Amino acid sequence: MKNKLNKITESINNASKEGRTALIPFITIGYPSINSTVEIVKKLDENGADVIELGIPFSDPLAEGKTIQKSSQIALENGANISTCLKIVKEIKTSGVKKPIVCMGYYNPILAMGINKFCEEASLSGVDGIIIADLPASESGPLFRAAKDYGISLIPLLALTSEQKSIELSCKLASGFIYCISVLGVTGSRTSINHKVKELVSNVKKFTNIPVAVGFGISKPKHIKEVGEFADAAVFGAALIDHIQSNKNNSPEDNAGKFIMNLSKGSTK
Repeated sequence: MKNKLNKITESINNASKEGRTALIPFITIGYPSINSTVEIVKKLDENGADVIELGIPFSDPLAEGKTIQKSSQIALENGANISTCLKIVKEIKTSGVKKPIVCMGYYNPILAMGINKFCEEASLSGVDGIIIADLPASESGPLFRAAKDYGISLIPLLALTSEQKSIELSCKLASGFIYCISVLGVTGSRTSINHKVKELVSNVKKFTNIPVAVGFGISKPKHIKEVGEFADAAVFGAALIDHIQSNKNNSPEDNAGKFIMNLSKGSTK
């Protein structure tokens, strides 16, 4: 169990030892098609990803902006659900991808499946960590305990508006990394990083030694460079998803590979 719990942290720490900001790309499972997901992840793995975040599509993704909402809707139309997502993770792991896989989703589908059953199946599929966008730390006890039993890291989301007690509780429960949201509002590309997130990261680091990642709005190498000045990792999704379909002459996986290669130019500290 110990090795699995620390695999995500280890991958981010390895990037830090190499003088890099760790890169955590996000894609929606089943977008643009069910069959393309494994190939996209392989390209991300080959071209600089340190951890790979996979979104479980949901009908009402409150935290997401238009790009990820649209990708989630298309994925649902393609037949992606929580069970197919876990099957795809297993395919990814058996295809030779060694980087840790984190699944991001919403709480209702997990409750419908059963917390224990979800964690058991996620563990068997090779999921290393989970992020639940609509689950506050104060209500995460049952999932935290089940995830821990199955060797899965529970990664909290912290916002610029998070209360101090929520920050401290999240730090106490977290493993893998802590995800700090750099904007007020939903996901999507921004022109610059909100510097208030630097204060949030500094506050978080007082209560934990595990890595801290910053996401929401990252789309350019200069954003990675900015984030790397105060955080350990950068998460990016909307800009990557936009780019996957940007050049119809290339396959989605080639578009994804080129995008992360370009972003990695900003990862050297």
